[in-house]
Amino acid sequence: MARAVLGSLCLCWALGRAAPPNLLLLLMDDMGWGDLGAFGEPSKETPNLDQMASEGMLFMDFYTANPLCSPSRAALLTGRLPVRNGFYTTNGHARNAYTPQDIVGGIPDSELLLPELLKKAGYVNKIIGKWHLGHRPQFHPLKHGFDEWFGSPNCHFGPYDNKAVPNIPVYRDWEMIGRYYEDFKIDLKTGEANLTQIYLQEALDFISRQQASQQPFFLYWAIDATHAPVYASKHFLGSSQRGLYGDAVREIDDSIGKILKHLQKLGISENTFVFFTSDNGAALISAPKQGGSNGRFLCGKQTTFEGGMREPAIAWWPGHIPAGGVSHQLGNVMDLFTTSLSLAGLQPPSDRQIDGIDLLPAILQGKLIDRPIFYYRGNEMMAVRVGLYKAHYWTWSNSWEEYSKGIDFCPGQNVSGVTTHTQEEHTTLPLLFHLGRDPGEKYPLSTLCCYCLLSGHNGKLMGSGSPISKAVIKLSSFVELFLLCIFI
Repeated sequence: MARAVLGSLCLCWALGRAAPPNLLLLLMDDMGWGDLGAFGEPSKETPNLDQMASEGMLFMDFYTANPLCSPSRAALLTGRLPVRNGFYTTNGHARNAYTPQDIVGGIPDSELLLPELLKKAGYVNKIIGKWHLGHRPQFHPLKHGFDEWFGSPNCHFGPYDNKAVPNIPVYRDWEMIGRYYEDFKIDLKTGEANLTQIYLQEALDFISRQQASQQPFFLYWAIDATHAPVYASKHFLGSSQRGLYGDAVREIDDSIGKILKHLQKLGISENTFVFFTSDNGAALISAPKQGGSNGRFLCGKQTTFEGGMREPAIAWWPGHIPAGGVSHQLGNVMDLFTTSLSLAGLQPPSDRQIDGIDLLPAILQGKLIDRPIFYYRGNEMMAVRVGLYKAHYWTWSNSWEEYSKGIDFCPGQNVSGVTTHTQEEHTTLPLLFHLGRDPGEKYPLSTLCCYCLLSGHNGKLMGSGSPISKAVIKLSSFVELFLLCIFI
């Protein structure tokens, strides 16, 4: 049935007989894989997201393209790895790159963003919340395909003295309408702020307007309540067993429930594809009061261990996605670019490398598409996943200097030889894990017995072509040889 639905949708859009579906991407900020009841969080405080999962499809193996805000968001909106779209650094090996307000760079004009392409299919595009792809005028989201914006170019850091450093601005379209802490209050002592409620109302109003105009829409709801300093409105403060962070999650859950009910009330839920995920793993450096949970996975934000890169993900599209589905398809935020274009009846740009794949066969037909996952940190590919195997070519949590100051990306999770505080290279003999048996990356597979065999094949394993293709060929061959040697 799902195959027939996919075929008929593509045919109808191609023949112009039906409007493409609305697209709603719900991107959370620093929310971890283990923060939802549907993913095993024991307090079960996310009933609306859990219901969304029961009515749609859970993705258990969904990843970000980088364990930090800006490059992850750039990858989502371009369908390209950060090393292709410009969101990486060259002034420090494996140094993550982002755009705080004292950085003058941003998304290059040469990049084609999802909303720019969706305009070709008649979409009206709005971003609500955090942009984080540059704050100077040339990087403004309305210059990159969005028709409307309510939110900020950065996170809600502060407050600042407004002398040396100004407070972060908030925009409605082209106009700055205020600043965090001044016009949009955030009480750092109590955690009270009404921002999530404002973002919710912006979403409801936009959806209502677009339903009335009968135009397809793309809504990118990129709120930041779960990014430290976390916040929640007065009604939700003190409501969670998990403290202030849990209060923020509960308010987000309630807001998403209201958005989905609004779609149903307007009669457009069956014509609206909704996808929920996060930009990177929970920031354990801020936990437990100001950070979330990555479940069984190792470390968190800023690292290329599973806790920094694997994200909660739910697809919801009543009448199209079979209820209660669970997918083990390897997915990535970059796939939302390609999948959204496919839903709109558009082809990805052919003049550049697109790294995201179309997930519709996995979502609508339950197929598994063979593809690798790359774990980048700054300019370095730290690891690759193929199937259930993950090979680390470099390991690093953070520097001894940072660690000595109390900055810990892996609190309580030290794994000897894995969560290293110096950058350790393993390109000759990758550090290999089986993520099915060892999702926490605690037990590297013994590769000493294969060292001679692998070193003898090293030239052949490297393959040819780009560094990425070499890595995939090398890992695939490495796994095959490893399995061969342990059974000899």
